[in-house]
Amino acid sequence: MRILLISPNTLTVPYPVYPIGLDYVAGSIRDTHQVRIADMNSSTPGQLDDLLKNYTPEIIGIACRNIDNTDEGDCRYFIRSYQQLVNHIRGRCRAIIVCGGAGFTIMPDRIFAELGADYGIIGEGERFGRLVEAVANGQEPTTIPGVISSPGTNELPPPWPGKQVRAFRPESSHARFYTDKGGMLNLQTKRGCAFSCIYCPYPHIEGKKHRLIDPGEVAATAKQLQKAGARYLFITDSAFNSDIKHSLSVARAFKKAGLSIPWGGFFAPIKLPDDYFTLMADCGLAHVEFGTEALAEAMLTTYKKPFRIKDVFTAHARARAAGIHTAHYFLLGGPGESRATITESLDNIEKLNRAVLFFFIGIRIYPWTALYDIALQEEKIRPRTNLLEPVFYEADDIDHKTICNMVTTRAADRLNWIVGSGGEKSAEIVKKLHDRGFTGPLWEHLAH
Repeated sequence: MRILLISPNTLTVPYPVYPIGLDYVAGSIRDTHQVRIADMNSSTPGQLDDLLKNYTPEIIGIACRNIDNTDEGDCRYFIRSYQQLVNHIRGRCRAIIVCGGAGFTIMPDRIFAELGADYGIIGEGERFGRLVEAVANGQEPTTIPGVISSPGTNELPPPWPGKQVRAFRPESSHARFYTDKGGMLNLQTKRGCAFSCIYCPYPHIEGKKHRLIDPGEVAATAKQLQKAGARYLFITDSAFNSDIKHSLSVARAFKKAGLSIPWGGFFAPIKLPDDYFTLMADCGLAHVEFGTEALAEAMLTTYKKPFRIKDVFTAHARARAAGIHTAHYFLLGGPGESRATITESLDNIEKLNRAVLFFFIGIRIYPWTALYDIALQEEKIRPRTNLLEPVFYEADDIDHKTICNMVTTRAADRLNWIVGSGGEKSAEIVKKLHDRGFTGPLWEHLAH
């Protein structure tokens, strides 16, 4: 069968992101079928139309990676553009349309109803390969756990039990788009998240238990990406160091394999071995993005973060001492937030030397999270509240505007204090730097 996989994501703030999920979906499809990928970051609408006309796909998979950008200060909602894409395809070909992805898995019932696809896949995209086989053999795809053909269910199937195969194609035009524009490709070392942060849907999407990829296999993929032209690798795990032993094994595997390009990822500022970041830097780690979220003890407790303020300072100092660029992300306005907790956080943030600080004010409420249960209990939402269009938690004792004023006043004219993702201005700066040959996330140029 002729299969077309589409990544509709065109968000480039703060930089365009390679659609790694579609590589795994492509890897689930047997070689007896033809597979093409259309990444709308690198393809024009006209090129997509030509593909629909000349390739005449029989099954089209659309990756709903995000529902929105989770930024209350610059909120962008993506479901309408996905809906427009489905309608556009319907007018040009008769292919079976299948939707899936991380965003879809959070609210499959509502998204499926909005998009009007033929099938939806709840959970990991590897089920797409089984769906293709069912269609090819004239069988009913909805017998596959996680596959739906109508609204009415949000039931999550068990985590994917089979092997995860990444079908990266270095010769593809969409791969060249990223290697030519900044040189940043991405890498996954495990699935699942064992943390219990109240606002995060990752444990629901990927499961609460780690499923580790063999470090040697991760390193081999990293070398493949480097050979294809990658000049920087970003690890997409929700927190690379949530399994400390595995993260160290992966880093050592990079060094053993001769990986020579820098890399970075998301980290939790948890208790770590004294030499952890020294070893990581020796293996090529260049950037650490800490999911710190708050520096008020009461808020760390409320958010159920697995670390305390002293752990943040220790992790930061050791990363800096190892010569690693550091950034911290803060999520302000959660349950129990007040002027006092904001002040405590800002006072402590002032002590983070030579770091880039990203502030997000207001927390997106997603189903399947503890924050959803809290918002229900506090009657900020109701069971029938439509959470598909972004709804943000608002604290009782302080509002969004006041928090924003407190942060921006404290930030003054410092470039390393950034409220939100930086917007289109930041994206344009990043694009210009990439055009000049700079690589990586580039935020380190703001640190002082």
